[in-house]
Amino acid sequence: MAKTVAERSDIVPVLAEIFREYGFEGASLAIIGERTGLGKGSLYHFFPGGKEEMATAVLAEIDAWFEANIYRVLREGADPRAAIEAMCRGVNGYFHSGRRVCLVGAFALDNVRDRFGNRISAYFSDWQASLAAALVKSGCSAVDAEDLAEESLAGIQGALVLARARGDASVFERAMIRIERRLLA
Repeated sequence: MAKTVAERSDIVPVLAEIFREYGFEGASLAIIGERTGLGKGSLYHFFPGGKEEMATAVLAEIDAWFEANIYRVLREGADPRAAIEAMCRGVNGYFHSGRRVCLVGAFALDNVRDRFGNRISAYFSDWQASLAAALVKSGCSAVDAEDLAEESLAGIQGALVLARARGDASVFERAMIRIERRLLA
């Protein structure tokens, strides 16, 4: 039975989890309808552009969350060490201590990368630039800060993949401890 949804924003978090679970191509309208409780007509009412518009809305929500909770904190935090610690806590929480797939990373690896390439690239570029800015504030040279920020993002993404592959979230938790130590050293 179709469900009444007040706003499009009510659906976006559900869509994010569907795309995390099934990928873009695997998330059929039948699965989306079943999981959201909405019929095709309601889905197209909220997302006239179909599945691509749904994914764009999900990516925009992820970007907004990271801007508010990670990037801005890193760029504008008065205490860069506290900002880096907050980033590590925020990342750990966002990815449910390694139990949640990075949807942007998954899209980067999927055959939909070209459709969403600008958003995917901006997500990682903004994160790296924000982290590098905090590292520079903490005394790192600009070159070292860029390298360390890139290394940290690669470590986070790799730890998410490894934790998922092993079915062991503690892999991610240990990696985040090491990454935080390295960033604060």
